[in-house]
Amino acid sequence: MTEETTGSTVADRHVRVVLVDDHRMFRAGVQAEIGETARTGVEVVGEAADVDQAVTVITATRPEVVLLDVHLPGGGGVEVLRRCAPLMAAAENPVRFLALSVSDAAEDVIGVIRGGARGYVTKTITGTDLVNSVFRVQEGDAVFSPRLAGFVLDAFASTDAPPVDEDLDRLTQREREVLRLIARGYAYKEIAKQLFISVKTVESHVSAVLRKLQLSNRHELTRWATARRLV
Repeated sequence: MTEETTGSTVADRHVRVVLVDDHRMFRAGVQAEIGETARTGVEVVGEAADVDQAVTVITATRPEVVLLDVHLPGGGGVEVLRRCAPLMAAAENPVRFLALSVSDAAEDVIGVIRGGARGYVTKTITGTDLVNSVFRVQEGDAVFSPRLAGFVLDAFASTDAPPVDEDLDRLTQREREVLRLIARGYAYKEIAKQLFISVKTVESHVSAVLRKLQLSNRHELTRWATARRLV
């Protein structure tokens, strides 16, 4: 399913949500966009910036839906899902997770869905569609950004485990994000803006990627990423 806008209103509905993202400014933006409860029906009952905070806040507040970033300090979104598995499996009032990430990489999507998330949308989603997606997840639907649903269908239709790429495994999750954006032709300033990090941090990540992959420049990096269908 996609996050297309539905015709239903949310004025008569209510959902309690926890925001998990390591960028404070992004959390503030989501809160401003969807957290006006009288208008959207969404009540933001907690926020967290890393895995430990997320588990603590989710356990304490027991929201209906958690908006979960994939890449977090302390083990990432998959670790949050692992530690919150009993809450997801609860017979009454289960906590449901909707991944909300800048990444549209197949391995990120498949990883959190296998971990128990009910859907995955990217941060390009509009506020209206995000509200609708939250309510659909609350109701038990699976929600995906349009092209991401194909990743999940392909992954679960195949009985073969994906091959291990030792070179890719050397990179951190953040380095993989930077790698993909570089390979897609983004400038350092554009990457910094999209990932909510500084240009200097982008430069550091690029240097680390080039060193780990034993590449010389961004052109070689682009060819490397394209050959592995990471772009």
